[in-house]
Amino acid sequence: MNADKTSVSQTNEPDFAYGGEYSYADYLKWTIEERLELIKGKVFRMSPAPNHIHQRLVSDLHGHLWSFLRNKACQAFVAPFDVRLPRKSKRDEDVITVVQPDICVVCDPAKLDKRGCIGAPDVVIEVLSPSNNRKELKNKYEVYEESGVNEYWIVSPQDHSFLVYTLVDGKYMPSKLMGEDDLMKSTVLDGFALNLEELFGNIPKELEE
Repeated sequence: MNADKTSVSQTNEPDFAYGGEYSYADYLKWTIEERLELIKGKVFRMSPAPNHIHQRLVSDLHGHLWSFLRNKACQAFVAPFDVRLPRKSKRDEDVITVVQPDICVVCDPAKLDKRGCIGAPDVVIEVLSPSNNRKELKNKYEVYEESGVNEYWIVSPQDHSFLVYTLVDGKYMPSKLMGEDDLMKSTVLDGFALNLEELFGNIPKELEE
């Protein structure tokens, strides 16, 4: 670790102007109350407390998954839940991506420890909010693809849309953009299907930011 990185890492909160690379070891030292994510060593502030529409969708999705996965090997987890995506090793000092997806499904119990998940979940689900930005979404798409997340679901309350990226030969292939008239089916969670009319039925399309 170089001298510049060491001087920054000794503080108890991240320097958002820092141009270097933070690790999970640094992340563990921070005492700041604000929820943060690390993506390729860069610090990203998570959006403020989600609105009730976001939380309702997350709760409904988790409920469907919990019911489907009951008594199965896979487990669904809701944020806040740290997902560490290692590149070269699992050492805290080497892990530079730590995310908190709204929901993730982990089918390999060896990836679970007392601090969350170490390694790619089988499914990651993000429910968009007005504060999500293109850079954040692009970076997450890249790290989920690179780390081997088999399915990445993006749910938009704003326009009642549902998009699934499926990993095929190391690259994401998008589904069609689905809406209320569609039945979403997972290729990773064999047998799981979601009626999108039921999911979005009571969600107003016009959301206040």
